[in-house]
Amino acid sequence: MFRKVTDRFYASPQIEVADLAQAEQLGVRLVINNRPEDESEDQTPGPVIEQAARSAGMGYVAIPVTHAGFSETQVTAMVEALARTDGPVLAYCRSGTRSTLLWSLAEASRGRNPQKLASQAAGAGYDLTPVRAMIDMLAANAPDE
Repeated sequence: MFRKVTDRFYASPQIEVADLAQAEQLGVRLVINNRPEDESEDQTPGPVIEQAARSAGMGYVAIPVTHAGFSETQVTAMVEALARTDGPVLAYCRSGTRSTLLWSLAEASRGRNPQKLASQAAGAGYDLTPVRAMIDMLAANAPDE
């Protein structure tokens, strides 16, 4: 169910409380919810996932992304969330696509190579084409680390 994008980042469709056991086995330290509340009637509410993640010793952050697209605020929040943990991260939304796209934008804003990001995403079954121009722009304008 979890798709390994990198050694430190997994993307997933909507998770359930029971899925956190697998996340724990993978050493996940932070769960990122990229799904707006009430996006569909069948989704497990974020606060339920948050409580279960925290009970399992994992951090939790919600950075909801609608189908309207990505904002600078969301990209910055993702950069900050990824920087806060030294272990693997599990991000989820309806299909895992928005989570992967937001991850790629966050990484590009830190100067990561766009082609490598595209390759890593493709290896997990995700296509960055919808945000590729933004990835290229963010990477080109990223401060030197």
